Amino acid sequence: MPVISAPYAFNEEELYVDLRSIFGHSLFLKCEGFNFAGSIKLKAATEMVESAERAGDLGPETTLVESSSGNLGVALSMIAASKGYRFLCVTDSRCNLATRLMMEALGSQVHVVADQESNGGFLGARLAYIRSLCASDERCLWLSQYTNPSNWQAHYRRTAPAIARAFPRLDLLFVGAGTTGTLMGCARYFREWNRPVRIIAVDSVGSVTFGGTPGHRMIPGLGMSVQPPLLDESYVDDVVQVEEADTIRACHRLAKRGFVFGGSTGTVVSGATDWLTRHEERERTAVAIAPDLGERYLDTVYHDNWVQDLYGEDVLAPDPPLDADVAPLGPTPPEPQPRRRRHGA
Repeated sequence: MPVISAPYAFNEEELYVDLRSIFGHSLFLKCEGFNFAGSIKLKAATEMVESAERAGDLGPETTLVESSSGNLGVALSMIAASKGYRFLCVTDSRCNLATRLMMEALGSQVHVVADQESNGGFLGARLAYIRSLCASDERCLWLSQYTNPSNWQAHYRRTAPAIARAFPRLDLLFVGAGTTGTLMGCARYFREWNRPVRIIAVDSVGSVTFGGTPGHRMIPGLGMSVQPPLLDESYVDDVVQVEEADTIRACHRLAKRGFVFGGSTGTVVSGATDWLTRHEERERTAVAIAPDLGERYLDTVYHDNWVQDLYGEDVLAPDPPLDADVAPLGPTPPEPQPRRRRHGA
């Protein structure tokens, strides 16, 4: 029975959902939302704050500052409240109302950037505000998830080893690309592992992470309006880009089976199932990482009026049923595996 005294001390690491019966492919979804921050961002937030503590950068007058579209802001708000730090989250109008209220409930300040920069979009405007703030007030400490190596190291040390323990014969790993911290941490770990694993990045259409034309995006979480400094494309085997309408469809398809996940998860699942459909290989073990749960998206992704206003009425048309006479691709679910020693941690 876990007994904790700090909220960041708990994170469910061993929960997977078999999506075979929902999407017709053998795909195991690693659920990262079962912690007090509600998302995978708890790992990066904890690693960045504790790294700053070890470096002696945090004092009684320090105000932590970070740019976030939501989930990292909640994680840092929770950690700051627990440790007694002040925290300012700089976000933009795409941040869900429930997320902003959660940060404020935890005692954080939230600054919402209203305008976009011509080249950097909302993110460029958020970063410009933070640079100006830090230049004018030496008490502000910008953790900078976009450049901080603790971001990817958190997943090299925790997320990837947990997947390796659960799936020692892993073939494919699908990871959403935002700051690319999760992607780079997992990719680096599995590059050093004892068997080859294909790393497939999932990105949003309109994101410039892997090049391409910047576009309007309304669902926060994945995608970037500037190329992320943490990204090293040599670690990525393939990239799938997902339209936001397909993100919506995947979220609603999961919800119809009782699983309410966040927009980032819908993007990853849509990208993974699309890739699996186009690559009809048998006898492979595939895992996708679900960054968050869906409660904070009830007024957006799961709100019919919001969805139809942005993406049209057809986006919520019923999905075609799976062919019950066709056996789904891939192996049967694996037996629980014994814990293995971490590699390279």
